[in-house]
Amino acid sequence: MGRRKKIVQECETLMDDPEHIRNIAIAAHVDHGKTTLTDNLLAGAGMISDDTAGEQLAMDTEEDEQERGITIDAANVSMTHEYEDQNHLINLIDTPGHVDFGGDVTRAMRAVDGALVVVDAVEGAMPQTETVLRQALREGVKPTLFINKVDRLISELQEGPEEMQERLLAVIQDVNDLIRGMTEEMDDIEDWTVSVEEGTVGFGSALYKWGVSMPSMQRTGMDFGEIMELERNDKRQELHERTPLSDVVLDMVCEHFPNPVDAQPRRVPRIWRGDAESELAEDMRLVNEDGDVVLMVTDIGVDPHAGEIAAGRVFSGTLEKGQELYVSGTAGKNRIQSVGIYMGGEREEVERVPAGNIAAVTGLKDAIAGSTVSSVEMTPFESIEHISEPVITKSVEAQNMDDLPKLIETLQQVAKEDPTIQVEINEDTGEHLISGQGELHLEVIGQRIERNQGIPINTGEPIVVYREAPQGESREVEGISPNRHNRFYISVEPLGDDIVETIKMGEASMDMPELERREALQEAGMDKDDSQNIEHIHGTNILLDETKGIQHLNETMELVIEGLEEALDDGPLASEPVQGSLLRLHDARLHEDAIHRGPAQVIPAVREAVHNALIDAQIKLLEPIQQVRIDVPNDHMGAASGEIQGRRGRVDDMYQEGDLMVVEGVAPVDEMIGFSSDIRSATEGRASWNTENAGFQVLADNLQPDKISEIRERKGMKQELNPAIDYF
Repeated sequence: MGRRKKIVQECETLMDDPEHIRNIAIAAHVDHGKTTLTDNLLAGAGMISDDTAGEQLAMDTEEDEQERGITIDAANVSMTHEYEDQNHLINLIDTPGHVDFGGDVTRAMRAVDGALVVVDAVEGAMPQTETVLRQALREGVKPTLFINKVDRLISELQEGPEEMQERLLAVIQDVNDLIRGMTEEMDDIEDWTVSVEEGTVGFGSALYKWGVSMPSMQRTGMDFGEIMELERNDKRQELHERTPLSDVVLDMVCEHFPNPVDAQPRRVPRIWRGDAESELAEDMRLVNEDGDVVLMVTDIGVDPHAGEIAAGRVFSGTLEKGQELYVSGTAGKNRIQSVGIYMGGEREEVERVPAGNIAAVTGLKDAIAGSTVSSVEMTPFESIEHISEPVITKSVEAQNMDDLPKLIETLQQVAKEDPTIQVEINEDTGEHLISGQGELHLEVIGQRIERNQGIPINTGEPIVVYREAPQGESREVEGISPNRHNRFYISVEPLGDDIVETIKMGEASMDMPELERREALQEAGMDKDDSQNIEHIHGTNILLDETKGIQHLNETMELVIEGLEEALDDGPLASEPVQGSLLRLHDARLHEDAIHRGPAQVIPAVREAVHNALIDAQIKLLEPIQQVRIDVPNDHMGAASGEIQGRRGRVDDMYQEGDLMVVEGVAPVDEMIGFSSDIRSATEGRASWNTENAGFQVLADNLQPDKISEIRERKGMKQELNPAIDYF
């Protein structure tokens, strides 16, 4: 224990010295070896024993993670490392690589300043590598590259030095092409491409614990030829001892990743839209530990003893026990019960945590992943943009009625910990719906409820989430209130894709200063006059107020918006959410007397106008689609492409990569259910594949009527559609 105490003391000393702190994330495609690498770093820093590193998977604490051999939850860990005679505190977040858990990656990037991107030397840069790079660069996080599994090139593929060098250079070039493409338009980022000469690329094998980089070769005097010889002669232990992976990677982290003092002036403007001239902005830029407290919560976990733990990045001020802090979006204050930092994978309580660190706090009962917590009321950080929306839903019910209250509590907790999951609780039927990123995502959540909470549950068949969207422009449509004294005139048209994208990415929202919002929307192609009339944005729908001087409209507007939101959340076809529509309120006739234009009158009138306008604009059902990539040996290529085509999908590309064929295409999520077992049997288990959600597309006309009636039946709605819907 003495040794652990010593480490804690070292960390406490370093906490106050932001120049020597590095906050980093490890990110990669699934199975490229992030977690094994993290184990190595912990062992190198003396946090876990050297012998078990790589097998212990210290970061995959959950049983299901160990069983599946993949990381599901991002895990925080801290360590110290001596570089050039100076001790450094390194806070590291190991993120999941599987596409279903992309939300965790985005949240982790918010807390760090550097991302160590890991790529498998044999597979090269993959779709998820691209996604994690994009998430890092969008948050202003600097990348470096580690090419893992180099041992396989030597021992399995028996490559000679020239071939090997070519292959490694090709991987570096791919990664740099991605970085260049993504940073072209970013003014605040200089050249962030990685290079062997500069020391921002490392190579090695996490499994056998050795690594090299240009600086390390100069230090140890080892070259590639020698490494290949040792690897070929199975002298892996000697290789590990002479050029340990952890030194190479941790040196790279200390030398090439920015510390909070360098990083915060660049990162704060990217993630916070508040007043750049304010004292608070200055405190965050200077990482001022005496300033007001600002904490960005990136992760909520549950400790059986301590209850809920909020982890996140302290941008300014110093967190201390007993502080009363505001949580964005909630009233009142929360009182901090304890503050801590991570040591290895465990939380160690300390007296205080100053700016520039990653902290773990208990007592923030109102915080969710993504909250801004502060000692003064402030503009919250930009909401964390999740690149994917839920596309698949399952119903969950408790097998025993007695477990119902506990199940509801657990589901609410799930929604708090993972904002990419949506939970709909139906107290009347006891059937609750959880929606997530894919079959695996929901399967894992279901297993956790059963295993961690001990609640036996029944889950229904997976249901796909649809959307509705107008296809053309409607006429001006009238909505009349039940008492016939209020009338609203509304028309609808589709929004351009670029505008929808701008709203989705959070680049235009109602929380922004109006001028900034107008500029963002005009840049995306919106008409100048339209951009000045925006009254409300709901999901990816925009309401324009084009009325002129109507009496009482101002005080009625709140009800109009309420009616509009209701109408858009339950579209006219099958009560699925409406997306990408531009609604114009042209005119309104309101009753003089406030009593006769209350909620019971306005909401139904607006709802009727919106629905009828959408129908007039030929609203159709959209289905979610996925990009599919299958890697398969040549002789099974036909079977693999057949699997995509047989699912109403289309194959976009086929090409040779190494000794495998790659088949790329898209297919509807609805048809992808059960894909994994089918592709296994079609290719005798020789295929590996990857899917990524790719948004929504219009469902074919001949499938619309059946799908609509199927959804309506499932939701217990009546089958007759509005007679105006006769355009299928």
